Amino acid sequence: MRIGVPREIKPDEHRVGLTPTAAREYVVHGHQVVVEAGAGADAGYPDEAYRRAGATLEASAEAVFASAGLIVKVKEPQAQEWARLKPGQILFTYLHLAPDPEQTKGLLASKCAAIAYETVTDDRKGLPLLAPMSEVAGRIAVFSAAETLLKHNGGMGLLFCGVPGVAPARVLVLGGGVVGFNAARMAMGLGAEVVILERSIPRMAYIDEVTNGRVITRYSSIGAIEEELVKADVIIGAVLVPGAEAPKLIKREHLKQMKPGSVLVDVAIDQGGCFETSHATTHEDPTYVVDDVVHYCVANMPGAAPRTSSEALNNATLPFGLALADKGLEALKQNPHLARGLNVLKGEITYPAVAEALDMPWSDPFGVWAKG
Repeated sequence: MRIGVPREIKPDEHRVGLTPTAAREYVVHGHQVVVEAGAGADAGYPDEAYRRAGATLEASAEAVFASAGLIVKVKEPQAQEWARLKPGQILFTYLHLAPDPEQTKGLLASKCAAIAYETVTDDRKGLPLLAPMSEVAGRIAVFSAAETLLKHNGGMGLLFCGVPGVAPARVLVLGGGVVGFNAARMAMGLGAEVVILERSIPRMAYIDEVTNGRVITRYSSIGAIEEELVKADVIIGAVLVPGAEAPKLIKREHLKQMKPGSVLVDVAIDQGGCFETSHATTHEDPTYVVDDVVHYCVANMPGAAPRTSSEALNNATLPFGLALADKGLEALKQNPHLARGLNVLKGEITYPAVAEALDMPWSDPFGVWAKG
């Protein structure tokens, strides 16, 4: 199969769908890899590295899309990329369709097969292709919160780690999954006081054990959120419902109860955000203020560390990508975990949570496939 790797065009996105190391693996498997010139430059991978890996360089994204059977990206396709997709083509990338009806319509119109990293599963009921970026995002969220707390960035002027005789920041993390756990560990390591709200009792027990009780765990409820938000200097939103729109846990009316200059970091913004007042921002203009509370809602936080993020992502996606390259969509029949990544096929939505979020019809993927 011919594998296409276009340059990412979403603002402030510097990751790349395939590293040279991953490209070489595809070549060794007998596939052709076509990379848009400059696609890996911002992540530290020059064109020459792709040539040494056996890939071919193309001058334009149009040429990459036109010739490839499998398109491997990082972020959801932008409007000009929807028009380049075609029937029978496989798109393998993050999609986050639930809060994005326009992208969904674009993919449906293309009649491509769109497989979302964020809904591929594993034997442990995890999300293996989302996990590495969740780890990065959870850690970056803490650095970003610490910076935003400083007065010149709009915060209350609080030093995240405190100093002897002065209390550190109190950080409330909503959700104890991969993002939340990594955020909590990083915040704890920087000296903050950390509280995680979580609904899985086994998960809370795990967090308590591995942090030696240094992270406070509470069962997540409306009452617990309302009790904790008034004490928090930073709230990190890390709640995920696979493929679906994130629940809005902090409402507009809650902001008036929070400390002026406190910080909300919404890591769930790709799925619509878990704060009612959230809207996506960029690394160039990352924050805004509502009711004296600073919001940090960058939609591609891992894009700030493209070298680390690209390598971590490729480590996770490579086996699945190779299966698609080797077997095409037949790989979905052989791997039910990969099949759960299929969100759009032949102009129909094939992931129930996406259809529900967008109030659109859902079709069984194998039923769509059988139509020919």
